Amino acid sequence: MRKVAVIGMGHVGATAAFILFTHGVADELVLLDKNETKCRAEWGDLRDTLGRNDFYVNVKWGDWKELADADLIITAFGDVAASITTGDRFAEFPINTKNAVEVGQKIKDSGFKGVIINISNPCDVVTSILQKVTGLPKSQVFGTGTFLDTSRMQRVVGEKLGQDPRNVSGFNLGEHGSSQFTAWSTVWVNNRPAKDLFNEAEKEEMDRLSKDNAFMVGKGKGYTCYAVATCAVRLARAVFSDAKFYGPTSCYVESLGTYIGYPSIVGKHGVEEVPVLDLPADEQAKLEASAKKLKDSLASLE
Repeated sequence: MRKVAVIGMGHVGATAAFILFTHGVADELVLLDKNETKCRAEWGDLRDTLGRNDFYVNVKWGDWKELADADLIITAFGDVAASITTGDRFAEFPINTKNAVEVGQKIKDSGFKGVIINISNPCDVVTSILQKVTGLPKSQVFGTGTFLDTSRMQRVVGEKLGQDPRNVSGFNLGEHGSSQFTAWSTVWVNNRPAKDLFNEAEKEEMDRLSKDNAFMVGKGKGYTCYAVATCAVRLARAVFSDAKFYGPTSCYVESLGTYIGYPSIVGKHGVEEVPVLDLPADEQAKLEASAKKLKDSLASLE
């Protein structure tokens, strides 16, 4: 039995729950939110789907005690409108740092011992708070982080070359926010390095496009949901299948002393390894600057 809880039934959390439900990732699904009316409505809508769904899923709602024997939690609480209207994911900092403490304490009180995958923004900061409050090992608490930013980069590079984004490898690193960047030294397309494919002006333009798309989508819809929810579920599947999946997450990097977007290996225990990247000096400096921003933000809460 694969039991998953989704905390936060806004657009992102509800989309994550729907993907888990329709793709057979969870056998048992628990929906939680402060807004009990909304949470119950999402529960009812999913249950009405059972007669036509490809998988039977036991869906529950509203009971935090259900976390005690859950295998995995996806956290998706917050106020995305704050990020969309300002163009800055740190706009949710005052809201979600408090939410993270409250939610983290409820998770701890439930006796939960599994893996947490955080979506809530600012992702790296919230992930850090959830780990601290729950007291779970750092390996068992991680976030989507720049997994989403990397996907956006792959899409932009793929379109530039007329390629499937999955033919593009490489990483966006750093904060899931304004200080993240494309580590072009890691980017390859069909076994060719980015340095042989693009000039500096082209790389700067693609970097900008991959950053700006989130806010184009957000301003048009009022939120984003599909891409980040898909990222979270992909990571959940890596945990359940013990995939040893290699990709960027918001993981704790010892050398930087913080959670940050960086490649890691994800398996049944969460983040099982964080291989060290050999970055050129300019990219390493960007990564360290991004880490400093995150650490300073966390220090401001003390």
